[in-house]
Amino acid sequence: MTNTNQKIIRRLKIIEGQVRGLQEMINNKAYCIDVITQTSAVKQALSGVEDALMENHLGGCLVHQIKKGKELKAKEEILKVYRLKRK
Repeated sequence: MTNTNQKIIRRLKIIEGQVRGLQEMINNKAYCIDVITQTSAVKQALSGVEDALMENHLGGCLVHQIKKGKELKAKEEILKVYRLKRK
């Protein structure tokens, strides 16, 4: 497993703990604003994972495709990632 993948797995485990914490907050009838604050933190953490995955893909996989003469496939993937990120 690459160092990047290890970091991503670590981040996902942290997020998993945050989500479990959210479940406990709901079960314990925590104050709504506190729950919303934590859901925002989870969204930001997931966005960070997404950014790391995209950076890895754009900097590695797509460069490899272009070097192998698969420019059209690389272009399609860049556009797909761009559209997904805009949602």
